[in-house]
Amino acid sequence: MPLVAIQPSFGNPAAKRHWHDTLDQEVPFVSEPHTPALTEAERSLLLQAHPSGHARFWGATAVQDKNMDRLRTGDVVLFTGGKQVRGIGEIGITLRNAGFADTMWTPDPNKGSWHNVYSLLSFQPTEIPYAEIWALPSFNTGDNFMGLRILEGEKADEILQGLGIDTFSSAQQEIARDIEVATAIAKGTQIVPIEGLHTTTATYHRDARQIHVNRAEALLQTEYIDTLNGLITERLRTPAGVTDIHVTGPDGTEIIEAKRSADHGYVRAALAQLLDYAPHSPQPADRLSGLFPSRPADPDIALLHRYGIDCLYRSAPGVFERVEAPTAVREHMRQVWTKV
Repeated sequence: MPLVAIQPSFGNPAAKRHWHDTLDQEVPFVSEPHTPALTEAERSLLLQAHPSGHARFWGATAVQDKNMDRLRTGDVVLFTGGKQVRGIGEIGITLRNAGFADTMWTPDPNKGSWHNVYSLLSFQPTEIPYAEIWALPSFNTGDNFMGLRILEGEKADEILQGLGIDTFSSAQQEIARDIEVATAIAKGTQIVPIEGLHTTTATYHRDARQIHVNRAEALLQTEYIDTLNGLITERLRTPAGVTDIHVTGPDGTEIIEAKRSADHGYVRAALAQLLDYAPHSPQPADRLSGLFPSRPADPDIALLHRYGIDCLYRSAPGVFERVEAPTAVREHMRQVWTKV
């Protein structure tokens, strides 16, 4: 599981210059004045990850040496500023090289060179308000993420899942696993347990790569919550993952799973996640609902109803329709939902 670094990066004039110089645009590290500052080994590593000879970079001063020692290829960085996550990147190569750093950024007069340098395999500008992170179970409202922060384990997974971040490295690992299993089956050999698989630098030898942030579901959730007229909504971390919307009100407790499409595969995914989350609700769930950007096909609504799950869908901007599961089916299935 990748680490997640929360990196303040847009709060002062120096940071904004750095952003403009090395995030808004790629740096030609094989050209003057950059390449003479790199060792042969460093240049080779960078070219393996970025064959074009161009990459985006960020850096940190010596006060962050210990934190930077923890970061590796494939870890995720949230670049923050102005109460927003302004960009999300995936770390490529990490270096500690003051000479190279100084070709990109003027040393800080007090803290010195930004000598902890890392390239980005992928980078996606975003406009994600802090409120979306504050809504996650492990974070606090009003936290403005001052200073570099490294998250690991459940907290890192919560950020990745909660913000809908799909990394290039995780996609490559999925492909590697698929190839490994298919090859083993075709050859009649043993399938290696997943923890035995190792991703090598060979997976980064292509320039066509992109980190993806799934914003459709977050925006759909926000629009729907705005229609709930002050009901208590939250996100819960469960052993099965982080719920999208957990609603508490006069009609009881409802767990809602949002999907960015009403196609059959997404309906099936919502069904599976809701059944997985339901036993972990602090209060027994009175309703489970799938939330979709448009009306699913009738057979897919029937699939949800078979398990007592309601269908919510967006019929117009700010307008949502509910197709309720039959009451008798819901009451019967509640015994299944809540059984641990």
